[in-house]
Amino acid sequence: MEAVVGLLVIAGIIAAVWGARALKRKRLLEKYRDEAVVDRLMRKIIWQGETQEQLLDSLGRPVAVDNKVLKTKTKEVWKYNRTGTNRYALRITVENGIVVGWDKKG
Repeated sequence: MEAVVGLLVIAGIIAAVWGARALKRKRLLEKYRDEAVVDRLMRKIIWQGETQEQLLDSLGRPVAVDNKVLKTKTKEVWKYNRTGTNRYALRITVENGIVVGWDKKG
């Protein structure tokens, strides 16, 4: 009996996760109206030309952000996955709201 209850709990968790992913996908399709973009966002793929908003929809808020305001542009480095003091596994460079590059460790 305990095994059956355990299996039902696991099945419920799987269904909840799958349902949440399906709802997120639907929301992103309504927002961007582009299956290829939504596929990249759902798979958390980073690309040059990705907008700041798309990056937020894909990876969420960064742990930290470094900002620089220059004469002709704003430059931000979005930091994810803290590994130590001011050490991050992922740093994404965003200029004027567009991803221009990233550095991924490990």
